[in-house]
Amino acid sequence: MSALGSIAAVTDPGRKRRRNEDAYVCEPPLFAVADGMGGAQAGEIASRLAAAALRRPRPSDVRGGKEHVVALIQEANRRVYEAAAEDESVSGMGTTMTAAVAEGDAVWIGHVGDSRAYLVRDGRLEQLTEDHSLVAELVRSGKLSPEEAEAHPQRSVITRALGTESDVDVDVFSVQPRPGDLFMLCSDGLTSMLADEAILDLVERQRDDLRRAGKALVDAANKEGGEDNITVVLFEIVETPETGDGGGEKDDDEKTLTELDAVPTLEHVDVPSYDGERPERPRRRRSRRTAVAVVVLVLLAAAAGFAVWGFSRSYFVGAEENVHVAVYQGVRWNVIGSVHLYRLRYESPMLAGQLSRNERRQLFSHHLQSYGSALNRVKAFEQDAVPR
Repeated sequence: MSALGSIAAVTDPGRKRRRNEDAYVCEPPLFAVADGMGGAQAGEIASRLAAAALRRPRPSDVRGGKEHVVALIQEANRRVYEAAAEDESVSGMGTTMTAAVAEGDAVWIGHVGDSRAYLVRDGRLEQLTEDHSLVAELVRSGKLSPEEAEAHPQRSVITRALGTESDVDVDVFSVQPRPGDLFMLCSDGLTSMLADEAILDLVERQRDDLRRAGKALVDAANKEGGEDNITVVLFEIVETPETGDGGGEKDDDEKTLTELDAVPTLEHVDVPSYDGERPERPRRRRSRRTAVAVVVLVLLAAAAGFAVWGFSRSYFVGAEENVHVAVYQGVRWNVIGSVHLYRLRYESPMLAGQLSRNERRQLFSHHLQSYGSALNRVKAFEQDAVPR
């Protein structure tokens, strides 16, 4: 007979965001992570509305399992959608939602968006959910490799979210847990910074203290850049029920980095010292370095020329962070961080979520030679998707 063991939850705004638009629920047997979107404070409002909706008592006509999870997420969707409709200042807000309910011999998971659920079992990390995002669709269709998706400039554009429509399609499934299993729910602020191997290593090293494991994950994501809010919820399955509160702590928005941690330092670096004059390098080595420098400069010049040519001759269709379809001039490359080789030329009133999966595949997977051809492709879809 399996039961819930230790639990933990950690959230952090990250290093690039001023506000934390993530929210979580860690109230056994219910766990969830929500990642808001919408600009200003709208994303924060959306995620918290969704999280609050999950805490409501189960309706008497809902038995449990799949029906229960769907009802919870549909209620969260209704609350966010109605709040956005009533207040113009937060119109268009939405949130992801990944929720888990541990009931008896099953863990039921409901999912919308690109937050994720993972299972750690027998020393392996398995992603349980499938991202509802633009790049995930392109990977599944073979248009992008997983490596290309990690660096794609529009990897944060999601195709399904709570609150943007009156109804939402929820992915729901169950996992048969085993004693020793560890479930993790997280926002994409973690998975966009850390590879699966790094996540597994940190969790396994801190497995005896889930609170410490969660903080280690957040710290590591921040040290890799912390480009988004980071939230981690962990719960484990044990053989027999344990007493106490399971170790779960709920100090929302707790900062996990110290002031010293915020600035990377160089440690254990041996700096050679010289007594007397520094020995003179051979001229052959100097000439070799000069030749290498010349080659590097030539390659950089060629790359810059190619980038300029690509920027002037290439167009593609994608989506803005507000999920509106858009036409861009340039190439889908990020040089360093948020520095990219493209610019926005047209933002459509049409949302990516208004298109079917096949329509998004047709629209987003092409490089086009002219602005007119790109705009015509978008306009053709707008005729059916945008109400007049």
